[in-house]
Amino acid sequence: MPTTPGYTVAVLGLGAMGLPMATRLTEQLTVHGFDPAPQRAALAADAGVRTFPSAPEAATGADAVLLAVRDGAQLREVLFGEQGVAGVLAPGAVVVMTSTVGIDDVVDVARRLAEHDVHLVDAPLSGGPARAGAGDLLIVVGAAPQAREKAAPVLDLLASTLSVIGDEPGQGQAFKTVNQLLCGVHIAAGAEALALAERLGLDPAATLETLSAGAAGSFMLANRGPRMLQALQEEDPEVLSRLDIFVKDMGIVTRAARAAGLPTPVASAAEQLYLLGAAQGRGADDDSSVIEVVAPRPAGTRGGAAG
Repeated sequence: MPTTPGYTVAVLGLGAMGLPMATRLTEQLTVHGFDPAPQRAALAADAGVRTFPSAPEAATGADAVLLAVRDGAQLREVLFGEQGVAGVLAPGAVVVMTSTVGIDDVVDVARRLAEHDVHLVDAPLSGGPARAGAGDLLIVVGAAPQAREKAAPVLDLLASTLSVIGDEPGQGQAFKTVNQLLCGVHIAAGAEALALAERLGLDPAATLETLSAGAAGSFMLANRGPRMLQALQEEDPEVLSRLDIFVKDMGIVTRAARAAGLPTPVASAAEQLYLLGAAQGRGADDDSSVIEVVAPRPAGTRGGAAG
C-alpha cells in the first residue's frame, strides 16, 4: 500500500527505464501507467501499477506525470498531440521530464505548459534500469522551487543523488548536455584504446582491468569495456544502452556548442563515430559496439542488430 497517501503519479511509457521507475514509485505512491505495447502494460500491472488504455486516462487526476521520451518531437506529442495529456492535468500539477532532449525543446514546452497552469520539472537522469528500480539514480533538476516541492515525492524515491542546478526549466538539460559530452567522448576513447591494445598484441581483458585501476580509468570505460571485449571476440553484447541514443545526444551537444560559439573538436569527432555506426546499421545495437566502427569484424561474422 502507498505510504504517501493521496499522491498519484502517472508514468507514461513503461519501457526499459519507465517500468523500473514506475515499479520503484509503487513502494510509496499510487502509480498510474500507460504504454501502447500491451506486453509492457501487462508487466507494469504485475508490478502493482494501475494501467490505463490511454495516456489521458492515466494522467487524469495525477499530481505528477513522469515522462521518459526519445526526443523533443515525442515530448510534444505526449503533451500536446491528439492524445496529449496537457489538457487533462489539474492546475498546479507537474510534469517531470527525465529525458535528454535539449535546452530549447524543454524551454518551449515549459512555456506551453504554463498556459495550463502546469509546471515542468526539467529532471534529466543518469543510471540504467537496475539503478532506476533501486532508487539509485543521479537526477539533475532545473525547476522553480514550488514545482520541485510538488515533484519531491517522485524525485526523492528515484534519486540517490539529487542536484538542483537552477530554478528554470532548461538548466537541467544544459547540465545533461555537458554530462553527455563527457560520456560520449569517454565511450569513443575507450573503444579506440581497447581496439589499439588488441592490435598491439596486448591481452584486451588484462588491459581493461589495468587501465580501470589507474589514471586512465573512467566509469564509462569500466562499464562499457567488458561489452566492447565481447564485440572484439565477435559476440553481440547485450543491449543496455542503444548506440543511436548517443547519435541523438552528441547531436544535442554539438548543436548547443555551435549556438554558444564554442568549438568542440573532440566531441565532434566522437559524434562522427556514432553516426558512422548508425550508418552501418548499428543504431539498435549497444553503444559499446562503436568499437566495431574502429575495428570492424571480418566480413560474414557479424550477426543481426540486437533489438
